[in-house]
Amino acid sequence: MSTLDPAHAGLDALYREHNGWLRGWLRQRLNNSADAADLAQDTFVRVLLARSTESVREPRHYLATIARGLVIDLYRRRSLEQAYRDALANLPEAAQPSLEEQALLLEALVQIERMLDGLGRKVKQTFILSQLEGLTYAQIAERLGISLRTVNNHMAKAMEHCCLMMAGL
Repeated sequence: MSTLDPAHAGLDALYREHNGWLRGWLRQRLNNSADAADLAQDTFVRVLLARSTESVREPRHYLATIARGLVIDLYRRRSLEQAYRDALANLPEAAQPSLEEQALLLEALVQIERMLDGLGRKVKQTFILSQLEGLTYAQIAERLGISLRTVNNHMAKAMEHCCLMMAGL
């Protein structure tokens, strides 16, 4: 007799039946068993947080969809980490942040990247040029070949998106 409540029993069954398959599916895409195991676990954590195992009709498709997003996040984070390491390598040794500061800065960059995820390419680029490079709206318009009004619209959309993300909506 199981002591698990029905929601957890469904997750337990989903995990037992599909974890091996999911790890193999991820291993084929990542060519790395450790990353595959980590992302498989992360996938099931997402399922647990979603609390929706009862309504899953195609479990492998559902799991693969979640895992695919996690693979994209992994590659995006690694790309961001590499760009950050490259930028640090170009700094004079005296200007290098401590290892603790580097870790904090990288985590902040990852959070900013996540916050901006979902914005269109031009909107994201406009926001970055304004907020990180300090360009004026007129300079952004000139650089991107768009109107000042479009820059204003992109920035309004980006700010709204960021506010909603910060509010957890």
